[in-house]
Amino acid sequence: MKLYKIIFIAVFALPMMMVAQETKDTIATVKEKAVVAVQQDSIVPVEVEYERAAFDGSSLIENQTDRVYSKGTIEMVMNHRFGLVNGTNDLIGIWAPANIRIALTYAITDRITVGVGTTKDSRLQDFSLKVALLKQTVNGKMPVSISYYGNASLSALPKENFYHTSDRWSFFNQIIIAKRLTKAISLQLAPSYSHYNVIDAPMNNDLFALEFGGRLKVNSSMSILLDVNQPFTSQEVAPKSGFSVGTEFSTVGHTFQIFISNYRGIINQQSNMFNQNEFFNGDFAIGFNIARTW
Repeated sequence: MKLYKIIFIAVFALPMMMVAQETKDTIATVKEKAVVAVQQDSIVPVEVEYERAAFDGSSLIENQTDRVYSKGTIEMVMNHRFGLVNGTNDLIGIWAPANIRIALTYAITDRITVGVGTTKDSRLQDFSLKVALLKQTVNGKMPVSISYYGNASLSALPKENFYHTSDRWSFFNQIIIAKRLTKAISLQLAPSYSHYNVIDAPMNNDLFALEFGGRLKVNSSMSILLDVNQPFTSQEVAPKSGFSVGTEFSTVGHTFQIFISNYRGIINQQSNMFNQNEFFNGDFAIGFNIARTW
């Protein structure tokens, strides 16, 4: 009798138990796949909404802003600085020798812009790069915009002014941290580093500086601008701080800034390294920037 029970279990019971287990495993697998499929179907991509750029234009009087134009945009820029207003017989600097720069920039992506420009003083040819590293978001997860701006400048003065070709070059690097606080108020903080391959003694080849700027929007097309730049150096003949204040008028595709500034140089490293004008002693000039985009 025991033998019959063993045969019965071996022939009928064990196969039925194995089939039941396989069925159970199959059902569990199907359920698991179904749950995964439902979870995958329920994932909806969230589109990040970026805040508008903190500033209307790509420049804030003497410095760059966080503004990077959309891919394919061309910008033409004209910077003009009259002579100092406290000059003699020059009609508040208008008759005095002026410094002028003309430049073109092109947005190769929505975050990267390249440019080239030429400046009258020292015959400077500059090549620039601007990158939007991080953008301020509407939901506040990214509270500020962070951009990089840099240029390499080549002096085209006659060769007798230089021992080597490399002596013609200077460089500027800046990180721009900007925030659009409200529709009317925007601020930025921008540490920078300037370098000249060759410079007269006892000056240093390198200079660090910190820029602070702001915009107060008066109405849809008019803003008040402030741009302050503080160099940090231990050299005996230290450059003076930069101070600029002005008004900006902006329309679609066009910005116009008129201001007073104690900087005569237009290229950043030139202004940071060599400025000896004291704004509050009356050493300032009238200037304007015009930018047009297509």
